[in-house]
Amino acid sequence: MSWASDAVHQVIAERRDIRDGFLPDPVDDAALTRVLEAAHRAPSVGLTQPWDFVVIRSAERRERVRDLAERQRRAYAASLVPARAARFDGMKVEAIREAPINIAVTCDPTRGGRNPLGRHAQPRTAPYSVACAVQNLWLAARAEDLGVGWVSFFDERELAAELGLPAHLEVVAYLCVGRVAQFPPAPQLALSGWAFRRPLAWAVHNEEYGRRGLPGEDAVNLIDETVAAIRPPDEAAMRDARDLQDRLTKPPGSLGVLEEVSVRLAGLAGQCPPPLPEPAAVAVFAADHGVHAQGVTPWPQEVTAQMVGNFLAGGAVVNAFAGQVGAEVTVVDVGVAADLDAAPGLLPRKVAPGTADMTRGPAMTPEQARQAVETGIEVARDLVSAGSRCLVTGDMGIANTTASAALIAAFTGLPPAQVTGRGTGIDDATHAHKITVIEAALERHGLAGPDGAAGRDPLDVLAAVGGLEHAALAGFVLGAAALRVPVVLDGVIAGAAALVAAALCPDALGACVAGHRSAEPGHSATVSHLGLRPLVDLELRLGEGTGALLALPLVQGAVRVLHEVATFDSAGVSDKHPRA
Repeated sequence: MSWASDAVHQVIAERRDIRDGFLPDPVDDAALTRVLEAAHRAPSVGLTQPWDFVVIRSAERRERVRDLAERQRRAYAASLVPARAARFDGMKVEAIREAPINIAVTCDPTRGGRNPLGRHAQPRTAPYSVACAVQNLWLAARAEDLGVGWVSFFDERELAAELGLPAHLEVVAYLCVGRVAQFPPAPQLALSGWAFRRPLAWAVHNEEYGRRGLPGEDAVNLIDETVAAIRPPDEAAMRDARDLQDRLTKPPGSLGVLEEVSVRLAGLAGQCPPPLPEPAAVAVFAADHGVHAQGVTPWPQEVTAQMVGNFLAGGAVVNAFAGQVGAEVTVVDVGVAADLDAAPGLLPRKVAPGTADMTRGPAMTPEQARQAVETGIEVARDLVSAGSRCLVTGDMGIANTTASAALIAAFTGLPPAQVTGRGTGIDDATHAHKITVIEAALERHGLAGPDGAAGRDPLDVLAAVGGLEHAALAGFVLGAAALRVPVVLDGVIAGAAALVAAALCPDALGACVAGHRSAEPGHSATVSHLGLRPLVDLELRLGEGTGALLALPLVQGAVRVLHEVATFDSAGVSDKHPRA
């Protein structure tokens, strides 16, 4: 590469969104003009150049704009769960008045007249063009050693009125520009722990969406890549955690199971104390099941979609419990047998409109099973990239306890009668029929008997009798483990998915905490098989993530002890005599 291309790549790599640290030094007019000239050279649809730049130097106007942004910032903070709000509180909008120059970049969607080249089929190309101008401006500013911060906490029309914009102009960006004390070594959102970048290989697709891989390299297998990133617990960190527990101002072992939780999470994180598992996010994976046609539940299949709407409206038990413990709720449509309208909090990731009937053939194709696992992996990374430090499993799907029992029987080798529960509260006759259906499905797919799934590819077993939400939850567990973030498991559906994840990568269990023991008999068999100790036992069988959410404060408290409780030495408290 030439020196010029090296310089371009260096500027791109060193571009930063500056939020504080602006110096009061004036910006040279010639430098500012060069920056604006670079922005003005950006590509635009039909060469319409639909942008304008409003340069704001007035301290009084910047103060008024800052007040507009601060009001919206406070409103946003009030919408966050406490842990995330506390972290967000450090992100101020003072740069608006601290930076000597503010620049509002606007879009005129009418520029170019009625038929500009390239805008007929895609009218939104005008603001997309303005985004190119913003990026040019940002990179040119970095080359001039100027910091730029993008402030987006505005009611767009309030800001437009303050700047005297005509009604047809849109504000695309509001930028703070000036000299800075220093450029941070990484994006400030990453340095603050708020968010992280996705791997490039996950974002590059060959020919069609889903075929990931960098140019000239082999296709990326998201499952293999994630499993390869999972490591065994760090023994040194676990030793340090046990040692610290023994030195805290309490009798050794007096916190019982919580001490072991803290030790396991130190091993997961590879440090002692481990990061506090907050903020937390619960992902409710929703899907329907073809085995519903066999009459294994009296509930109509339409309830799955109806309950998704209830989750999104905030009216379900999972919402109440999440609000109580300060967790965020995300709903993932991985296989609901209905078209769902877009809504805040809904991730549309539908692999198929439900599974096929496992008694007549495989519930999923191999490709569907793989895609659903990948969906769970990506959701885990997305939530962690957005700042979550603890993941919680949730689920919704009428007839999903039937698929769960089939998976549990296959992976543990236990008879279906021992691991099949009553789900939503079925009567004796339906329960007996449900067991018969599961037995038939296992027999059809060669998974019956004490050997069960032994020697079989876990993904084949999953495709044969599992659900799309089981597959996604298995990926969710793998994704959390690869990122060394704890995942609190809910009941029997999450347990069945954890069996799949453990079969794919036994070390993934290092990230798992069993939140509670479900009333479903298959769940006790599952946690016993996995070697997990449920934290609470309240005879719950609702699903949704409810039991895991109730256990979340216990998980957080176990780690908080390592952070906040004094040692005998630091507190000046006498320890027991060494001979005692």
